[in-house]
Amino acid sequence: MQRRRLEPGPVPLHHQVYLDLSGALDTGEWQAGDRLPTERELADEYGCSLITVRRALTDLVRERRLERTRGRGTFVIGPAIDFPLLGVMSFSEEMRRQGLDSTTRVIEVGITAAGERAATALGIDPGALTVRLERLRVAGGVPLILEQVQLDAGRFPGLADHDFQDASLYDTLRVHYGVRILRAREWIEPVLLAGREARLLGMEPGRTGLLIEGIADDQAGRPAEYGRSWVRGDGTRTYVERDVARLTIAEGADGRREHA
Repeated sequence: MQRRRLEPGPVPLHHQVYLDLSGALDTGEWQAGDRLPTERELADEYGCSLITVRRALTDLVRERRLERTRGRGTFVIGPAIDFPLLGVMSFSEEMRRQGLDSTTRVIEVGITAAGERAATALGIDPGALTVRLERLRVAGGVPLILEQVQLDAGRFPGLADHDFQDASLYDTLRVHYGVRILRAREWIEPVLLAGREARLLGMEPGRTGLLIEGIADDQAGRPAEYGRSWVRGDGTRTYVERDVARLTIAEGADGRREHA
């Protein structure tokens, strides 16, 4: 498609380039994963300087519509996948709601000794045996979340023998062990993804992600699961749903209307 020529006037040249490129993205001229022409090629098409093109591209990168990769070029980013931080639906249900196919890949399941952090979270002795389950959550063909959880192996004998490729961990705990997960506490922080986590999530090491560390309690308020999850930072949006109490109007003691 021939890019439009820029016109002198009140609208800055770089913003004209931004508007034209943004319109091309909106109409689907470039799809997710497509590489844009080089900065020099765009500058020639628009009849402007490289600085003007770079400013426009920087605005689109800031809006997370484009991504610059050193040595490769500028690529179109697809629509962000919404990741519920406190969702009540399972991962597969949430992705289905967004019209995305989801799969789970078991990376590792086995028995391991509890480190101090996991032992403290689960209320067991350091070095006690735990079931360690690591899974990769994929949505729309994109590796989205790397989950690592540990549970007391003495409390859940035989748990490591279950097939968690398709089965829900929480359903397995409920059906086979009579344990229902009712409450979770989670701590969220931005991190730079290390080599292994980045590789499994299909990203370059050092890219930004979210680390979610949590403890899940059962119906008796006893900690049952300790987990750490890495969420890729590009192509995802984390959201929270919450109930907001509405202010009501009540009569004050002196007859004046006041908020309650």
